[in-house]
Amino acid sequence: MEPRPVSLRVPSRELLPAYARALARGWSPDSSQDVSAAQLRAIVADPDAFLDKLRQSRGRIRLDDGRLVPRLPGFVRWMDDGEVCGSINFRHQPGTEELPAYCSGHVGYSVAPWKRRRGVATAALALMLDEIRAAGTGLRRVRITCDADNDASWRVIERNGGARKADEPPMRPGGKTKLAFWVAL
Repeated sequence: MEPRPVSLRVPSRELLPAYARALARGWSPDSSQDVSAAQLRAIVADPDAFLDKLRQSRGRIRLDDGRLVPRLPGFVRWMDDGEVCGSINFRHQPGTEELPAYCSGHVGYSVAPWKRRRGVATAALALMLDEIRAAGTGLRRVRITCDADNDASWRVIERNGGARKADEPPMRPGGKTKLAFWVAL
């Protein structure tokens, strides 16, 4: 069977069962920690509240260390190739390319393990860059980071025009060193 092209979809009630199936299969949309069980519990408890929180781009978020910090404006899309197979998000500070220290990059993504090495992330990042351009943020470039030992992810970023900027220390205690890239818009 011919693979279906990847599309980016706005998180919705219609797609929520497919998203939950991906979580139940062991995928986590957070590449730094497994949040699959917590998200499944939240979906079961109140699916609409889960979606509202996911779509929210205002308010505050609690960091691992307990600090409350401003949630950056942005949006989340689910990767779909006939089934939900990943998540990609964009966040920014209006009027500047800079990001607060608690935010590793403008774009973050995670692909379900059973869909990796099939071009899903490369296609999804290209689509997300198009959405960012169309969003009228005024950004000339976006910063994207990945774990230094994640060869597949840095290749995805480079295939989408990423130019390596630097190595960065881990954001969390015990975390991994990050590679940082700039991608021109």
